[in-house]
Amino acid sequence: MAEKKPTVLIIRDGWGVNPGGKRTAKKDGNASLLASTPYHDDLLKKYPKGSVSASGLDVGLPDGQMGNSEVGHLNLGAGRVVYQDLTRINKSIEDGEIAKNRVLKTAFNKAKKGKVLHLIGLVSDGGVHSHQDQLIALAKIARENGVEEIWVHAITDGRDTSPTGGAEYLSYVEDELAKYGARIVTVIGRYYAMDRDKRWERTKIAWDAIVYGKGKKKDILASEAVAEMYKQDKTDEFLLPMTFYRHDAKRINDGDVVLWFNFRADRARQISEAFLTKPRFTGFKTGRRPNVHYVTLTEYDETYKVPVVFKPELLKNVLGEVVAKAGKKQMRIAETEKYPHVTYFFNGGKEKPNKGEDRYIVPSPKVATYDLQPEMSAPEVMDTVVDKLKGYDLCILNFANPDMVGHTGVVDAAMKACETIDDGVRRVTEETLRLGGKLLITADHGNCEKMINADGSPHTAHTTNLVHAIYVAEDHAKFTVSDGILADIAPTLLDMMKVKPSAEMTGKSLLKKS
Repeated sequence: MAEKKPTVLIIRDGWGVNPGGKRTAKKDGNASLLASTPYHDDLLKKYPKGSVSASGLDVGLPDGQMGNSEVGHLNLGAGRVVYQDLTRINKSIEDGEIAKNRVLKTAFNKAKKGKVLHLIGLVSDGGVHSHQDQLIALAKIARENGVEEIWVHAITDGRDTSPTGGAEYLSYVEDELAKYGARIVTVIGRYYAMDRDKRWERTKIAWDAIVYGKGKKKDILASEAVAEMYKQDKTDEFLLPMTFYRHDAKRINDGDVVLWFNFRADRARQISEAFLTKPRFTGFKTGRRPNVHYVTLTEYDETYKVPVVFKPELLKNVLGEVVAKAGKKQMRIAETEKYPHVTYFFNGGKEKPNKGEDRYIVPSPKVATYDLQPEMSAPEVMDTVVDKLKGYDLCILNFANPDMVGHTGVVDAAMKACETIDDGVRRVTEETLRLGGKLLITADHGNCEKMINADGSPHTAHTTNLVHAIYVAEDHAKFTVSDGILADIAPTLLDMMKVKPSAEMTGKSLLKKS
């Protein structure tokens, strides 16, 4: 079979462009600039480049809201601005429509018959997986519908927000929940409750806390308990479970209502599977699973047969579909941490592969935190791409390191991550050019370019910074690259492939003939 001339999209996840540049690199902990990245530096000198917006209104989020991996990949693949669940749900709350939602009304009717409404989710204003104001709105509506027992199982953040912001978030939420007779009964860090890499030993700790009340028993406010943990050098992401109220009682019982209020699916699935997998769940020993009415704020998996408050809006004719209809072969590749992003999210929220779409998943390393292995599984990802690329017209490749290591707040490790990726970009680029192909190098959002706050504390969250768009090809001298938004990436790739974009794509090709 003849070798193809591939078009390759390299997504350097979490590699943004800090406007301070070299001037503020050390102060900001700008790992991507502090690292030794000779190949990246050469690319910027030799090839046409532009800047792309990956946050706020440009990706369908509220103005000023940082982007994230789910949002980024949705926009990258859709070729249009995709209005996000955060925005949809906020609007529904603001205009009062959420109070009329039939799924919620049914759930609350079940909960007020002597049962408990359990609200599970991430409590912060990060806006990546959830938002605390949406939790408060749900508690308010539940109370208005006659629900008397409203228990909140609060997952602390420390990753999309400050590592020690949880106590303040919980204090605010406690005051608001008290207005509606709701209370926080569990606190646990997202490291345990929101794992997405099948580290079931972590999920079991969260399950035992939420379902059975196993954890440090506290008789003070949740916010006070978390503040005490900071004095022991514990941070929000890694908090072991603490329980509050009715220490002698099993938390979740038959007939109760469980409502997950995360709007992002990927990190809410493992606990959901422990509740929902039938006839038998094998991830860990659950004990007797309570028979509950289970509800999710958005669709976590199309195979879950549960009520969904906000059903997905179908995205038609995204990049993968257009390429498939053109009779082209495509590969998607990432390590475990970002595999859903180059498949499910990039395909507009559809799990099933397109015709001619092959998927390659490389297991992420089993380490506690990725600063311990900042190269992650990038070498294996590189090897797979170089080995398989010749058989495809299009390759969508994600390097997870800058984002996943950036979240640790360890600058030296993030520098190593960027250096690893620089070698990966070199290897993939050289193979692509050898095959006569073309590349577009970008990111889904910023992260590793700012890892230190103004007060010197670690910055572990995403940023609102722009990201690169670099065009690499033999004919590079014939083109310039315009500035744009993530929705422009899919039309640009189709332009590179000489395939017509779909009518639904409102993005524009960034390539302009010079």
